[in-house]
This record gives sequence, C-alpha cells and structure tokens, in this order.
Amino acid sequence: MATATPPASATGTERLRAWAIHAFTASGAVIAMLALTAVMEGDAAQAFLWLGLAFVVDGLDGPLARRYRVAEVLPRISGDTLDLVIDYLTYVVVPAVLLARFGLVPDGIGALTAGLILAVSLYTFANRDMKTSDNYFEGFPAVWNVLVLYMWALETDPWANLAVIALAAILTFTRLKFTHPMRVTRLRPLTLACTGLWAALSLAVVLTHPDVPQVLIWPWVALIGYFLGLTAWRSLDRTV
Repeated sequence: MATATPPASATGTERLRAWAIHAFTASGAVIAMLALTAVMEGDAAQAFLWLGLAFVVDGLDGPLARRYRVAEVLPRISGDTLDLVIDYLTYVVVPAVLLARFGLVPDGIGALTAGLILAVSLYTFANRDMKTSDNYFEGFPAVWNVLVLYMWALETDPWANLAVIALAAILTFTRLKFTHPMRVTRLRPLTLACTGLWAALSLAVVLTHPDVPQVLIWPWVALIGYFLGLTAWRSLDRTV
C-alpha cells in the first residue's frame, strides 16, 4: 500500500511547525489526564480549570492547522482524528466521570448515567454528517463539559440534571443545528465575543465557587440563551 508523503514543496521548517501544532493538539490528552486526577482527588474546581485549558487548546489548534496547511505538510497524520480523540476525552469522558464522582445525579445511578453519556457520545463522533456545509453541528454536539459545569456551579437538583442529560442524549440523534463558535460565519464577530465573555465568566465562576456573586451568575446563564437562540434560528431556517 502506498503511503502518503509530504509535498515536495514543504520545507523542514514547515514540517517542524506542523509537528509542533500536532503536539499542541495532543497536549489535550495530558490535560485530560490531569483533569481526571483532580476528579479522583475530589477537586472539582481544579478539574474544571484543566478542562478550561483544554477548551482553549481546542479553540486554537484548528485555526493554526488551517493557517499553516498541516494536512498538506503532514498528510500521513490525520489532525481531524487526533482532534476527535482529544475532544472525546475532554468533552465526554472527564465530565461523565465528574458528574458520577460528585453526585450530580440521583444516588445509585451515577455510573449508569456516565455510561449513557459515554455510549451516546460515540454516535456524535462517529456521525459522518456531524457538521453541516456551513459548519453547524447536527444534533447535540456532546458538550457535556459545559452542561456538567452548569450543574456543578449552580448546584441544580440531581433529578433535574438527569432530565437535562436525558434530553441532551435524545437531541444527539436529531437534526437540530448547534453553532460552532469558531467556524460558523453567521454573526461570527458577535458569537466570538460572546464565547470570550462566556469563557471569562466561567473562569470567574469556578474560582469563586461556592460563593459565586450573582453579578456573575446572571450574565453567565443568559449567554446560554444566545447560543440556544442561534440553534433555533439555524434549525428553522429552510433557506440554507
């Protein structure tokens, strides 16, 4: 079987830079391990701080890879596959273990609920139509890290949490369109600004938990309304 080789035009510097970008993406696996260690040690705040760092890496590696043509320079290594593996660890595995470890669902079903999240999310990552042509996710995009963060920070009722998890699992198999904050061009400047604000507020919420000021809570919760509004807008738009 023939193996792919870098284009003849790729310089040594370009190859080295491409490998560095792949290594940057792969650092997410180490971050996931550190987050899991924090969970096992009973430090949820520390775990969320590591997941926040993983979120930053995930937001930067794609633009870097596209900017420096990593797929062309190193065609034997699939950056997309690498990214999916890391995302499964940081968006799915760590949050699933965290919700079971910290009792965010009713007693006795933490492991079962975590298993449901792990199983359902496999179909998100295996879906060949995961993204639309305009870069929206089709179906719930397995952002369990976000859901579990809100459950933990807001200390919501375990039964309510279970209902939300069940709904998100069902939405995984729908054709609702969820925005990708970095890739969708519609309202991109506003969406990027809201994403940056959300990240800053999330950091502040984690650092001040459990005595989070209400001045942080209200805009933090309201921002979810913006992203849900984008979902409704794109899902109902039949012109695209």
